[in-house]
Amino acid sequence: MTKSILVTGGAGFIGSNFVPYFCKKYSDYHIINIDKLTYAGDLSNLTECENDSNYTFVKGDICDEDLIEELFKKYDIRGVIHFAAESHVDNSIKGPKIFMQTNVMGTFTLLDAARRHWMDEPFKVKAGYEDARFHHISTDEVYGTLGETGYFTETTPYAPNSPYSSSKASSDMIVRAYHHTYGLNVTTSNCSNNYGPKQNHEKLIPHIIENALNLKPLPVYGQGLNVRDWLYVLDHCKAVDLIFHKGKSGETYNIGGHNERNNITIVNTICQMLDNEVPREDGKSYKELITFVKDRAGHDLRYAIDATKLTTELGWVADENFDTGIVKTIKWYLEKFKK
Repeated sequence: MTKSILVTGGAGFIGSNFVPYFCKKYSDYHIINIDKLTYAGDLSNLTECENDSNYTFVKGDICDEDLIEELFKKYDIRGVIHFAAESHVDNSIKGPKIFMQTNVMGTFTLLDAARRHWMDEPFKVKAGYEDARFHHISTDEVYGTLGETGYFTETTPYAPNSPYSSSKASSDMIVRAYHHTYGLNVTTSNCSNNYGPKQNHEKLIPHIIENALNLKPLPVYGQGLNVRDWLYVLDHCKAVDLIFHKGKSGETYNIGGHNERNNITIVNTICQMLDNEVPREDGKSYKELITFVKDRAGHDLRYAIDATKLTTELGWVADENFDTGIVKTIKWYLEKFKK
């Protein structure tokens, strides 16, 4: 029997890398991709699977209870992989309400539909639904900020500092509550900063590449000393696949690449590569476009993930390090921006 899996936010950055990978790997799954197609969703990123017989796209909002209920019944959903979220910190500072609606109430809506569809009562799963699982994708930003040393682990206390991270922390807690209150089969993953193909141009790496190619200023917050642990998007997708299938119910797994770089190093690396690949006609370096701007409100200094639990318990290993991943990423965007 074909198993129907609901993927939320599959037209976004990580989702649109995950869905084609998942469709190709699991031909016996029917992947239903629901996406609201906000500015961050782009169906052109799904062309490689749009005609696959095991793929269906649904335009819709995860907060729409009637639609979610209809999808669960129509397709007899047996698994949820929940990417859909408002995720840009700057946008959450300017307009936090939509982050609360989508990230908190959207997650609740999905969980409650799963509970009704998969369970007869608390801790009593319907016959045939024993393997139905809800996997929730979250972020390392729920843990707050680190000093110059140390790492986030699965037991690090939550201390979210932005409207975005607080909305994700809230959604994590709702997932946890549905496991402990109802016995719902859930897993959660908290990942570090993703990069790679198909990312929205508002994010640091594609934004810097696009501005550089157009000879526009390359804005860097503060002195560019904020540190992130960079994870290649396909490595994240493979980790989600692994946790969804092999993770222990009720557990959280941190996903990180051990590729810490501060922002100014990232920007300098991109400029150096562009100097080599597409030199400026005036002979100058793209680095001359770097412009330091006023720092973001409440800008966390450093994030870094300890992924030991994921690697030791489930055997996950990243295929890319930052040096290999950034080459693939820049080549992809050079092709995209040529068109």
